[in-house]
Amino acid sequence: MDRVAIYIKNLEEALGSLTLKDQSYRHVVDLARAYLKDAKYYFSIGDRETALATVSYAEGLLDALKLIGVADFTWKKPSEIKNAKTVMVAGTFEILHPGHLAYLKKAWEMGYVIAVVSSDENAERTKKRKLVIPQQQRAEVLSSLYYVHRVVLGSPGDIFDIFNTVRPDVVLLGPNQNVKEEVVKREAKKRGVDVNVIRLEELRQCELCSTTRIIEKILSTFR
Repeated sequence: MDRVAIYIKNLEEALGSLTLKDQSYRHVVDLARAYLKDAKYYFSIGDRETALATVSYAEGLLDALKLIGVADFTWKKPSEIKNAKTVMVAGTFEILHPGHLAYLKKAWEMGYVIAVVSSDENAERTKKRKLVIPQQQRAEVLSSLYYVHRVVLGSPGDIFDIFNTVRPDVVLLGPNQNVKEEVVKREAKKRGVDVNVIRLEELRQCELCSTTRIIEKILSTFR
């Protein structure tokens, strides 16, 4: 795992384990979380220096809280973070909804999340319709989410060629993604990547936990 990514993931885990003993310092923790969000954004656009600086600001805030005895949390050793699994997810991510968030959160719980955003050409071929939101915009929105560490743009053509550049430990499939686990594993291995393929058991259920249903709702409301 990239060194800056290790610092970001360690900050995430420290915030996840944090217990605040005095709620009057909540604003300091919120500021540390804001710095974390900034760090992930800057890292996603390739600005490693600014990402590392913002992580350092957050680390300083948390260490100060611990030093004065109002917060308790754990910093992990870099080697522990370095050995975290890299988890790849992939999709169109055209209109983000709670189903997407549940999918990404599960991946985040498993390790360091790389989200592959499908090309316009591949997405249109799969969905059998024109896309409303182009790939670059979909990627920009996705990169701002807490559960995503890095966004990669998929290329037109064979979807499995992504394994030539992204070499994950785990591929997490959504329950409605129309590809078999053994196919993903076989195609990855052809490209020199040995992955564990896991499928999310079920989608989050809600009225608009589907891009198709959202589009239908918009059409029926404004037609």
